[in-house]
Amino acid sequence: MMGITCQKLELDYPCTWEYKLIIKNEHIIDEIVKEIIKERKYNINLSNRSKGGKFKSYTLDMLVYSDSDRKEIYKLLGEHKH
Repeated sequence: MMGITCQKLELDYPCTWEYKLIIKNEHIIDEIVKEIIKERKYNINLSNRSKGGKFKSYTLDMLVYSDSDRKEIYKLLGEHKH
């Protein structure tokens, strides 16, 4: 992952990583996350709602074990149908 200054992001793993998730209001976030994360521990909190109430955004915090682990979770979350 490249930062604004085009320097490579250097992290000490394992570490806690924060993902931002946006879903339509009618979907249940815990079901979506458990489908992807499986048995791993995580913390999820509602962070915002759209003005019209059509979308909700959440912050997902979880322990990631490596750069590839962090990126794979990002990919799986982004590719989810909801």
